[in-house]
Amino acid sequence: MWFVFLVLGLSQILLGKASPFYTDVNGALEKDEYLHSLKHSKEEIRAVRRILNITLENDDAADEYLSVSELITKYGYPVEEHFVETKDGYILKMHRIPPTKQGIKPCNRTVFLMHGLLTSSADWIIMGPDKSIAYHLANLGYDVWMGNSRGNTESRNHTKWSPNELKFWKFSWHEIGTKDVPAMIDYILDTTKQKALYHIGHSQGTTSFYVMCSELPEYNDKIIAHYSLAPVAYMTHAYSPLIRFISKFTGVVETLINMLGIGEFLPKSPLITFLGNSFCQAGELTEVLCKDFIFILVGFDQSEFDVEGLPIYLGHTPAGSSAMQMLHYLQLFNSGGFHQYDYSPFNALHYGPSHILSPPVYDLNKITTPVHLFHSKNDWFSNVEDVHRLCSELGNCASKTLVSEEKFNHMDFTVGLRAKEIVYKLVTDDIEKHATHETFV
Repeated sequence: MWFVFLVLGLSQILLGKASPFYTDVNGALEKDEYLHSLKHSKEEIRAVRRILNITLENDDAADEYLSVSELITKYGYPVEEHFVETKDGYILKMHRIPPTKQGIKPCNRTVFLMHGLLTSSADWIIMGPDKSIAYHLANLGYDVWMGNSRGNTESRNHTKWSPNELKFWKFSWHEIGTKDVPAMIDYILDTTKQKALYHIGHSQGTTSFYVMCSELPEYNDKIIAHYSLAPVAYMTHAYSPLIRFISKFTGVVETLINMLGIGEFLPKSPLITFLGNSFCQAGELTEVLCKDFIFILVGFDQSEFDVEGLPIYLGHTPAGSSAMQMLHYLQLFNSGGFHQYDYSPFNALHYGPSHILSPPVYDLNKITTPVHLFHSKNDWFSNVEDVHRLCSELGNCASKTLVSEEKFNHMDFTVGLRAKEIVYKLVTDDIEKHATHETFV
């Protein structure tokens, strides 16, 4: 299974275009039809099965084939879809679980959840009502908003450009932090008439928060508190073998990507959904290969891994990103710093003559929002030493919690079987502990 993923990813880089099963479903649409585009349809997934001469019965209602809104509705929660336009024209979709479910008393608190790299708002709900953080918050009466960064499955829209155009993909998580997240926060506050909200991020969702509050310090006042799950800023000690290997060839990879005009990396594919459903089900002989592929990326942890839920996870992930997002993280690993995208040898053209040799560094001391860090020993992306360094440089590192489970890995923060008990309850307990009687209206 890991080999299939590798071939699919490399084919995009080496061929300079998507492989046959990465067909952009919006490619045949007119530009004005990009607005509010959806995931791959069941009909397209069936088409892939026909190509492979394999048919699965009675699976149209399976969670791996449902959209985020369909999943939330399936499990009895209210849901809304909201669309936000950024200053540079990207149209982002947000999912909201309003505090209107019968039997739940609203607590007058708004929380914004921001996903990690190659994922989407699906991360917060795919473990179902008993385990996912979005439902946990909703059950406590929170007004829950889930964002989607530009370029992922839910936000492949722009006022002028289509995802088939290279200029659509000319962004990193710097733009997500300085344009996407601020736009979504402003929209939420305007809609809810609140003055500030709680922010929870995972992985890249933490990175974009640090970027926003260091580059746009005025947004510190719009966040009551931020909770970083598997925080990523410094990556000097990242243990992932994949990162360590690819980082040695960052320059070569970047050159190839620029020469071949590749913008997107690992978009959502009906083939991956199909493979996950066919080969990663509990009890399949190939199940162990699926698990090992994921573990070698994020850290080995059998105890928290939901084998039965793996097809659902692969039905929604990867959700796509720009190639520059991946390269930016590799740059951090190689440099040991936390800085903007390195365009060497053309930094001066982007940042001015004072940055000829290196890009600007993010000033973490400008982050005055109370930041609560949750990390683990077995996280191969967010290393304990790097988290210590991050905390020491933040303007307001309110707390740093090393989770109790020794083998808890990077992915467990969103899809771990006991993430609710190990992490989410600590987050909501802290919110309740520090919440004042002031209402943010």
